[in-house]
Amino acid sequence: MPTYTFYDEKSGIEWDEMMSNAEREKFLKENLHITQVPGGFAFVGDHIMGIGPKQDGGMTENLQRIAAAHPGSALADRYGGEPTKQQKTRAVLKKHGVI
Repeated sequence: MPTYTFYDEKSGIEWDEMMSNAEREKFLKENLHITQVPGGFAFVGDHIMGIGPKQDGGMTENLQRIAAAHPGSALADRYGGEPTKQQKTRAVLKKHGVI
């Protein structure tokens, strides 16, 4: 749920409030002396920027299986979709510009 920054024109106080977009619209209609600070919102949650719960072993295993089926993909580069010998061979070939 996003966090919005509001400004009270009567008191001069600025604060942050976490609410849905529908709640924000209703709040601003009911309180005409309060305005939203432009650009003053942020998303709060552990899913932003890759911070949060770690992948369990089952998901990693599944991604490794998919990567093995597609050895030249970015997923294979990240999860080692091919045996170590093939990875090292591919790295040498890339280094020398063959592939």
